[in-house]
Parts: sequence; C-alpha cells; structure tokens
Amino acid sequence: MATSVCATGFKGGLCTSSFHGSWGTSTAGEDYAALARSVRTNVRVGKPVRLMPMMKNVNEGKGLFAPVVVITRQIIGKKTFNQLRGKAIALHSQVITEFCKSIGADAKQRQGLIRLAKKNGEKLGFLA
Repeated sequence: MATSVCATGFKGGLCTSSFHGSWGTSTAGEDYAALARSVRTNVRVGKPVRLMPMMKNVNEGKGLFAPVVVITRQIIGKKTFNQLRGKAIALHSQVITEFCKSIGADAKQRQGLIRLAKKNGEKLGFLA
C-alpha cells in the first residue's frame, strides 16, 4: 500500500517527497535473520591507554634564571631545594597579600596578582 504523506499532513501531490511502503517492514525485509547471523556478537575491545599526568613546567630550562635554579637544585638536593622554593613562594604570596591590603584590592584581584607572579616566574626560569 503506497501512500504519499507530506509534512503538512495532506495526502496527494502537494509535496515533492513521499513515503512508499509500510511502517511495519524494514529495508532489509526477509534478509534480517541472515544479516543478524553475519554480524559478530563478541567484539574484543582493548584496554584504553591512559597517560600519566605530567606535573612539569613547560618553560623548563628556559628563562634568564633557569641555569642558576638547575645548578642550585643539583648542589643542595631536590628535597631541600623544593622546601626552600616553597618558603620563597609563600613569602612572595604574603608580600602580594600585604600589598593588596595596603591598596584596598579585593581577593579576586589578589588571586590574579598571584597567578601573574607565577606566570612571570615561569617565564624568568624560577620554576625550572
């Protein structure tokens, strides 16, 4: 049974496209069983490869102070160097906080200044 139906709901020749067939049959028709048999039922999926996140400075080895930072880390050791660096960063953050208090900057502006200091430290090589 062929019926023409368009989006407006009118039957007949008012539309350029038409549907011929019934809603109950598929395009595969009787070949559905053969098609179902030909498709593999067990598909092997490999374990996804997951890379470990790298906490690394993109500017490592670059910047004016990078050679001094690298040599200092080699001389005093990585653990002591990281402790010293942490203290320096904390002290610098305190200085920025006191500066923001003195000029009346809010917390959002203070956080922006701390982020800017970190970016500048990366560019200069302090975080190498």
